[in-house]
Amino acid sequence: MEKFVIHGGNKLHGNINISGAKNAALPIIAASVFANDVCRIENVPDISDVRMMIKILEFLGAEVARPEPNVILVDPRNVTPVTIPDKMTSKLRASYYLLGALLSKFGKACVALPGGCYFGVRPIDQHLKGFEALGARISFSGSAMIDGDAPDGLRGNLVYLDIASVGATINIMLAAVFAEGTTIIENAAREPHIVDMACFLNACGAKISGAGTSMIRIKGVEKLHGCTYELAPDMIEAGTYMVAAAATGGRICVRNVVPKHMESISAKLREVGIPLEITENSITVSGVSSFRGTEIRTNPYQ
Repeated sequence: MEKFVIHGGNKLHGNINISGAKNAALPIIAASVFANDVCRIENVPDISDVRMMIKILEFLGAEVARPEPNVILVDPRNVTPVTIPDKMTSKLRASYYLLGALLSKFGKACVALPGGCYFGVRPIDQHLKGFEALGARISFSGSAMIDGDAPDGLRGNLVYLDIASVGATINIMLAAVFAEGTTIIENAAREPHIVDMACFLNACGAKISGAGTSMIRIKGVEKLHGCTYELAPDMIEAGTYMVAAAATGGRICVRNVVPKHMESISAKLREVGIPLEITENSITVSGVSSFRGTEIRTNPYQ
């Protein structure tokens, strides 16, 4: 059995380069099926979720290469909308992004539920609501298979999300890329990886505006081309190292970050008395011997 053995009591010191954001990598790799040419995606984290998403794309017919560390080349020109089975989706929550991508490009998709879970446990109702608003017909085959069908193509529409769901926002963006007319998503999630997703699609020729705000507008296009795109750094990974430095009383320079993405955690570290040194793309956190109290409350990203 694999395990971690951690011997505590030591201050953490050093420099760490932050890898690309997992929550951007997975939907962007899925979105590469749109292109009519090769997509080069850089700063890709080498993690099991990414490897599984690549396997799913290869299962669909894409050719994927790794010419150098943290870089993948996706050639999607032979992708076909075959059924993605539970044995693949059960290992990857983000597999649901293939539903929006395939539905948009081919007008049909059949994807097993993420994680193979009962639908009520991990609901994707806001995703399906968006697909149906664009004209798709959604049905279920068996207990864990989603069938999406849009024989007449998808059409732009206004979609209001009941909650600011990151997954639903991205999936509806994907579904709307080739939809006729304009789609508007209201109460959209605002996380940096949604902006990353929109920037990647726009680099391929999409017409998306408003990402990072509560209203995203997608004007449908007829085709997308390949591009070279570098993923933004992972703010969750960066925040973990920042807190680790503070908690152990050490000093860590977190490199390859976007300081603006870290403002909420930087503010709380300062409130408890942790000094920070911030440059254009790094944050150095130095621990102290004692902390002040503060209040922490979680909210949707704004």
